[in-house]
Amino acid sequence: MFVAYAVVTILAAAATFGATAFDIVKAGQVRETMRGYGLPQWTLNPLAVLKALGGLGLLIGLAIPPLGRTAALCLVLYFLGAEITIIRAKRYTDIAYPLPYLILSAASLALFAYA
Repeated sequence: MFVAYAVVTILAAAATFGATAFDIVKAGQVRETMRGYGLPQWTLNPLAVLKALGGLGLLIGLAIPPLGRTAALCLVLYFLGAEITIIRAKRYTDIAYPLPYLILSAASLALFAYA
């Protein structure tokens, strides 16, 4: 089961890094979207850093398991928060965007118990 955990965790980290890169490269577009959710513009950078740290924590967690479990849990909470923010803003067409990241983070967390 460790192989499944490692593969899912690496995929979750890669997806998280990809989302962070998108936040940086398309910052103007992301800020506009966040404004539509009612979030202040200054929150983009701290949220991107948290996301990147979560991905890094997943990778380091392959060697230091408690860190990986904590990072996976934090990413699950992060992406649940994103879903809640989208729902509160009534922007239902955007609800699918955080789901792949949430699912990968949750799968990493679930598989941790079997690794």
